[in-house]
Amino acid sequence: MCGRFNVIDSPGLQQLLQDLGIDLSLPQALNQAPTERASLVRLQAQGPAVDSARWWLTPSWAEEVNQKYSMFNARSETLTKSAAFRGPFRRQRGLVPMSSFIEWRSEEGVKQPWLITNESQAFAVAALWDVWGGEASPLLSCTLVTTAAAGAFKPWHQRMPVFLAPDEREPWLDNSHPIASDDAIFRSELKTPLLLTPLDRAVSNARNKTSSVLVAAGKPIALSG
Repeated sequence: MCGRFNVIDSPGLQQLLQDLGIDLSLPQALNQAPTERASLVRLQAQGPAVDSARWWLTPSWAEEVNQKYSMFNARSETLTKSAAFRGPFRRQRGLVPMSSFIEWRSEEGVKQPWLITNESQAFAVAALWDVWGGEASPLLSCTLVTTAAAGAFKPWHQRMPVFLAPDEREPWLDNSHPIASDDAIFRSELKTPLLLTPLDRAVSNARNKTSSVLVAAGKPIALSG
């Protein structure tokens, strides 16, 4: 986790951006997969701003851009240990707004995709970013931070994104203040109730970007606590 996510303009997502001081609408992005684009919020001189970033971290010191190592997620437990994450965790934190994400779990020998969202259809997911300058145009890339799954979510996956609660977003974005590796931001609990809905397995093909892949294929399940 997290391996796919969606961005759909909604009142909840607009409110999240407004709470961050950002006055714009994000482009729709369905069934986004690693190496595709993510809307990355970073704190800049004029305040929080949105940039388009490649969703697969390429460290500034990397010799080339590749997918040799899995860098689209960063385990919170490794942020101070990994050479790729240590620097960005200190001074290059950001967040990725999304409406929902997709997770798979085995059901009767078949991997069933589930759409995971909340009442407002808006998550602020903790992210790290870096800039690689090995080509003519610098490459801005990011990774999503994950933590151990809350108990209620474990039947779907052992990991989950680090959802930033409203009072956690400003401290996370403010790179002038350090965050400890054991900060409560990374706690394994649901900070917001979740709604999980089974989807047709057509969503498993990342080339499927139409809204039809997000149509429910069964009854939703509510999770809290």
